[in-house]
Amino acid sequence: MEILGRGGSAIDAAIAVDAVLGVVAPETCGIGGDLFALVHRPGDLRPTVLNASGRAGSNAHADELRRAGATTIPDFHPLTVTIPGCVDGWAELSSRFGRLSLTDVLAPAIRHAAEGFPVSRELAASLVSRRNELLGQASASALYPHDNPPDAGDRIRRPDLAATLADLARHGPAAFYEGAPGQAISEAVGGRIDRADLAEPQAEWVAPVGIDLFGLTGWTAPPNSQGYLTLAAAYVFQTLSPPRDVEHADFVHAQIEAYRSVAFERDDLVGDFRFLPLPIDELLSPARLTARTEMVSMSRAGQFPVPAPAPGGTAFMCVLDDSGMGVSLIQSNYMGIGSGIGAGSCGFFLHNRGAGFNLVPGHCNELAPGRRPFHTLSPSLWTQDGRLELLLGTRGGGVQPQLLVQMATRLLWAGQPAVQAQDGARWTMEEFGPSTTSIIDIEGAAGPGLVTDLERRGHRVTVIKDRQPGWGPVAVIRVGPEVIAAADPRVDTASAEVS
Repeated sequence: MEILGRGGSAIDAAIAVDAVLGVVAPETCGIGGDLFALVHRPGDLRPTVLNASGRAGSNAHADELRRAGATTIPDFHPLTVTIPGCVDGWAELSSRFGRLSLTDVLAPAIRHAAEGFPVSRELAASLVSRRNELLGQASASALYPHDNPPDAGDRIRRPDLAATLADLARHGPAAFYEGAPGQAISEAVGGRIDRADLAEPQAEWVAPVGIDLFGLTGWTAPPNSQGYLTLAAAYVFQTLSPPRDVEHADFVHAQIEAYRSVAFERDDLVGDFRFLPLPIDELLSPARLTARTEMVSMSRAGQFPVPAPAPGGTAFMCVLDDSGMGVSLIQSNYMGIGSGIGAGSCGFFLHNRGAGFNLVPGHCNELAPGRRPFHTLSPSLWTQDGRLELLLGTRGGGVQPQLLVQMATRLLWAGQPAVQAQDGARWTMEEFGPSTTSIIDIEGAAGPGLVTDLERRGHRVTVIKDRQPGWGPVAVIRVGPEVIAAADPRVDTASAEVS
């Protein structure tokens, strides 16, 4: 709100929010991670999309792990570190859509890092859980005063990160990629990313993928993002045409089965767009999705087939400004603080998005130099005839499309108000690959009758007593005669404001 009040655009404000979150919530995002953004400008028939996800370094080879006997990529290995795309993404967004300079936009983050901030419950818990791997690294010294994790509410400063951000604000992205941070990144991963890699642009303007449903057009980023799953599942749900009562078992069953019918083959279809086995437009082809609908039974949980062999911690923010520009922006370190590998004494940690690769020879998502990995980040933006209607996104790793299809169907099919939709019981599933059964966790706000009915249909259901903070925060802005913003009640660090 400070940035908007100074005449900044929605993009300026979103970058400012992202930068501040990277300071105060490094368990979610930071300049060592990646970024995707969808930008709506009034009158545009489709959004502008930025893919600022980085590529594997020139010296990152799957054979290094294969020779060590690995069959999968370890979550916290130097090979999971791809070139961080966030800073390049900020620069591209600011240059194209910003009204203020990066110096102005990054000032709040620099101020919080230099002057200090109270530690949230989420950050305190993350620093306790990862103490053994982080303690002793130069970039972690500010996070562990006196070599101990801070308690929630304690005030800490991050002067090393403040200095890195200030240098970036003054000198632009070259100060990050070609200066001391770039050197620290290369050294931290043992040269698997070299200085020449860091000099290459990471951010790329790409065409959105979209489909008409619920009377609107839903848009998201194309692969290497998994965002198409939100729209594909929503299309199948609409075609199934369940009742519009969110507490009816048919409604929830249709959500679950719609998602499972499109997600079972995800891992064989998502990777660097240059190597995909299907054309991107085919992922949301109505004919293809109609065939998925025909695989769904409304009376029984299905078991979806084995797909044909393939050829060959996050933060979300949405902002609407007074010009009507809206942005759906998501930025992430991936698994909490990410790889746990610090960038020397520059005050930040490197993400582990490379854990999204695999070691399958010839696969579209095989770890290889210069490739982008499979990405869980799934922002969405919804329009009608060039008019912005909805900004919607969440954190949540691989379950992001599950959370988003639940919100989209509540908002756009059942017509729930945004605050009420945020408060409704959510479900998630960890297993949705080929030949899996339906195993879901559901929040306790779901009534016992709903749980019994789902079990009768063949779903294996575990009821979670409390709200699950990892199942969000979902963020929503509804655009209409009145602008409605709704924050997720599950997370202390989620907030919404309209002025």
